[in-house]
Amino acid sequence: MREILWRPSEARINASEMKSFMTQLEERFGLTFSGYRELHQWSIDNPELFWDELWFFFDIITSCHYDAVVDDLSKFPGAEWFPGAKLNYAENMLRDRRSDEIAIIFRGENHTRRTLTWRELRDAIERLATTMRGEGIAPGDTVAAYMPNMPETIIAMLAASAIGAVWCSCATDIGPTAAIDRLGQIEPKILFTVDGYTYKGRPFDVTERATEVAAGIPSVERVVFAHYAGDRDLIREVPNGVGWNEYLAADAPESFVYEQLPASHPLVVMFSSGTTGKPKCMVQSQAGLLINQLKEIALHHDVTEKDRMLYITTCSWMMWNWMLAALGTGCSLVLFDGNPSYPD
Repeated sequence: MREILWRPSEARINASEMKSFMTQLEERFGLTFSGYRELHQWSIDNPELFWDELWFFFDIITSCHYDAVVDDLSKFPGAEWFPGAKLNYAENMLRDRRSDEIAIIFRGENHTRRTLTWRELRDAIERLATTMRGEGIAPGDTVAAYMPNMPETIIAMLAASAIGAVWCSCATDIGPTAAIDRLGQIEPKILFTVDGYTYKGRPFDVTERATEVAAGIPSVERVVFAHYAGDRDLIREVPNGVGWNEYLAADAPESFVYEQLPASHPLVVMFSSGTTGKPKCMVQSQAGLLINQLKEIALHHDVTEKDRMLYITTCSWMMWNWMLAALGTGCSLVLFDGNPSYPD
């Protein structure tokens, strides 16, 4: 057996989220776990109880509870998980947090420095969602992003989720043809993008490329530009283009209503690599992503509201969607855009 490089102390193990979940199971079912292996085996032997207990452990916000954990475990593929439940992914990400605590810390390679509190994040999401609703974006409609890893991308994704729209994204480091090959398949009504970005010290203007992407997707009715590192004046020349601040509703409604949708409602569309032809779409449901991502981030990574989490990723990678879910633990999410090794 190879040498173990690191082992957590007993104190750290006992203070972990994994230990808290094990204790919950032990108390509710009269079980005794000597360690993780026994918990893992129990989860395999009792899948319905396991997912039911996770739902309880994370206190998932719903307007209607599910009728069963799964309709038929023998149906793979085709089983329906949490039938009867009504919930909203964004509402669970933004649940009661300490309003003045930091939700997002952003660092760009071009020396951009920004922070958003939970209050500021929620306000921006609800304002954007209100605007999209006002433009007729309804549950099941798709919105897309051609964006860097920055706060506006998080805001746009959660605003889409808040009103039941389906989200997909590509990073600005891929060309217009590659972006159209992916985003065009889902026929988005809105394209969120940016005026420019910086990589390895070099500025890149995105306006022309974003215009080409929008023109290549006939379903796009609106192109929303966040200002980052480009020439914001060029936005005026883009058909149906509008600046981010211009697009946001002046104020969020006093009581914003988060769209309550079935557990199986699509949340995001991700894409295969495209090495064997056009990239293939992979649709992920809101409850499936919510509970599985919380399991991985809270239990396996032991992330809590006391932590900050950084994951170097881009919006083309499925890990961007995974990273975003860390907000559901109440932690501060650290976003970085650019080359983390530059200039060293």
